[in-house]
Amino acid sequence: MIRKSIPFSEAEYQRRLHKTRTAMEARGIEVLCVTDPSNMAWLTGYDGWSFYVHQGVVVFLDRDPWWWGRMQDRNGALRTVWMEDSRIHGYVDNYVQSTERHPMQDLAANLGAMGVATAHIGVEMENYYYSAKAHAVLTHELPDATFHDATALVNWCRTVKSGEELAFMRRAARISEKIVDGLLERVEPGIPKNEIVAEIYRDAITGVDDGWGDYAAIPPLLPSGSDAAAPHLTWNGEPFRKGEATFFEISGCYRRYHAPFCRTLFLGEPSDILKAAEAALVEGLEAGIDAARAGNRACDVANALAAPLERANITRGERCGYPIGLSYPPDWGERTISFRAEDETVLEPGMTFHFMPGLWMADWGLEITESILIKDEGPAECLCDRPRQMFVKP
Repeated sequence: MIRKSIPFSEAEYQRRLHKTRTAMEARGIEVLCVTDPSNMAWLTGYDGWSFYVHQGVVVFLDRDPWWWGRMQDRNGALRTVWMEDSRIHGYVDNYVQSTERHPMQDLAANLGAMGVATAHIGVEMENYYYSAKAHAVLTHELPDATFHDATALVNWCRTVKSGEELAFMRRAARISEKIVDGLLERVEPGIPKNEIVAEIYRDAITGVDDGWGDYAAIPPLLPSGSDAAAPHLTWNGEPFRKGEATFFEISGCYRRYHAPFCRTLFLGEPSDILKAAEAALVEGLEAGIDAARAGNRACDVANALAAPLERANITRGERCGYPIGLSYPPDWGERTISFRAEDETVLEPGMTFHFMPGLWMADWGLEITESILIKDEGPAECLCDRPRQMFVKP
């Protein structure tokens, strides 16, 4: 007998499905083809490292969702989705990476058999996992359907987290704290970076108490010195050096839910420039957290951060935050709201963000960040609990 591993209650999945169907109806979409693995998991519970091949979840207005993917991954769906087994379909393996046929031919044939070949069909056009070839084949095979760009339709449904989701994110936050505590203790001049990353992964996967660790959607990022001007470098075998700052961008992950957390460590005595930047950044962070209240806008958070930085003559043009929650590689953001001056999205209780005002200058970088929860009243809650500072090992 197959043992199911479904992370949430039936009521939680029905809540998500209701929100998605309401959004579909508002946009005139009768059938929604979801190919983002984060959205697939959010709707059905599906969890597997299979997003390198074509797969998806089809959402209907009048029947349960239908999981579609490679035949060998059907076994994973049987174990992780809440729907009945009859709602799980695998296509044969000669579709995989073939130059003679395409998996979307199989999807189109099945949609035709379900009687929706002439429906209004939504697809996630701006999505890492839905290729130009996939779209071309699907539209060719279903010439009588009307296709709609449903990019981020499900992502927007995910912005307000349920209590069940927040419980997972709090477990992820405990793992993030453990990772940061470990690296602050272990990093010393002369220690190769890859050795520290090995311990980061040990702490991340071991987890905390009953919160076992999952793999994060982004690997640890930890550039040092002048390389910290580049925000997305990972690691190498070079040693940590005295006289350099290293920022560590990490996230604990529990059952695909994340709580990103960044801190900077300086080995030696930091310059006055870095100290001044730290003070301005912390002031801006605290002002932004205070502005992150239900009823305020995303731009209010960005503007609150900007004021102390401008007084310190620090210019940063990047957004300073984005929604977080359930995610798969290559990104732990939800790709909807941004903390930036032009985003007037109103904040709601239950929204969660990585408040991420990294400073990446010409020859140095500094990151001090928080994962935050918008509360019913008052300023945002920080999911992690560690000093908001640049740490120094003299």
